[in-house]
Amino acid sequence: MSKIKVIIVDDSALIRALLKEIINQQPDMEVVAVANDPIAAREKIRALQPDVITLDIEMPHMDGLEFLEKLMRLHPLPVIMISTHTVKGSAATLRALELGAVDFIAKPKVDIQNKLETYASLITEKIRIAAQANVRPLLGSSTIKPVVSPKKARALNTTTTNLEKLIVIGASTGGTEAIKEILIRMPIDCPPIVVVQHMPEGFTKSYAARLDSLCEIAVNEALHGERVVAGHAYLAPGGVHLSVTRKNKQFFCQISDSEPVNYHRPSVDVLFNSVAAVVKDNAIGVILTGMGKDGAAGLKLLHDKGCKTFAQNKASCVVFGMPKEAIERGAADEVLPLDEIAERILGELGYA
Repeated sequence: MSKIKVIIVDDSALIRALLKEIINQQPDMEVVAVANDPIAAREKIRALQPDVITLDIEMPHMDGLEFLEKLMRLHPLPVIMISTHTVKGSAATLRALELGAVDFIAKPKVDIQNKLETYASLITEKIRIAAQANVRPLLGSSTIKPVVSPKKARALNTTTTNLEKLIVIGASTGGTEAIKEILIRMPIDCPPIVVVQHMPEGFTKSYAARLDSLCEIAVNEALHGERVVAGHAYLAPGGVHLSVTRKNKQFFCQISDSEPVNYHRPSVDVLFNSVAAVVKDNAIGVILTGMGKDGAAGLKLLHDKGCKTFAQNKASCVVFGMPKEAIERGAADEVLPLDEIAERILGELGYA
């Protein structure tokens, strides 16, 4: 079995050396080249045909985003962004994911030696996942229109529509764009939507703000004890679990820092299991692109409770791991391309 070929593009000699050491210690991958900027990287990528590229965002001559956009239009390859834990860094990272980067990892901090083993495990696992990713060329930008027009949506009676319905969505690798594709189509009076996207601390707030700026519905990072209401989507904060509780006919967000589930915190299963316990058959469950099995058992529980359940199909996934596991367990009522999921959700809710 051939090794995963990796090219590191970073202007920091220290980061290049650290990543090279980590990667070359793995039996199934190797660094075939390093470059200190995108200009130097271009010929190496063309000559060596790597399986995965790690790419810094802030570099001289050409920043990582500009280079990524050119790469994904002309010669798409799996790219993992090396990002900083800053507001500016998180915004740039989200843009990179929109441009087609498979995933990202925070740049190691000065005291990385104390946590080197954890960091090494994280970056090498992301490289393995990226090497299997379904990467597509970047096409021209297009505007996604809501399935139900905003004007019509506002005319619907929000006091009597879908009072006890709840939509829950889980995703991992590739999920930031997949979630956007669904939420951007949701009308302003849709039932509450609660979302778990595997993401570290420091990035979910910017991600929620980005979605909020694009969608008709309001999108925010969930707060502990916050009431869940129609026309809103609630995103699990990075590093904690998000579940749903119920009091009378109202739903509330519950945040917990309990142990990871399926190696994740937030975990999709934690959310789905909580909803299955409090909503009976009145929820819609959706599992999207991502590596691993998180969410598969929870979606099966929702399905067995009588909830309508959807899984993203292989062709439209960046990584067909979580949906595949759910489908094999019989958890999905329907397996759909990403661009059909929002319409089917709205069909289940009775929108024309």
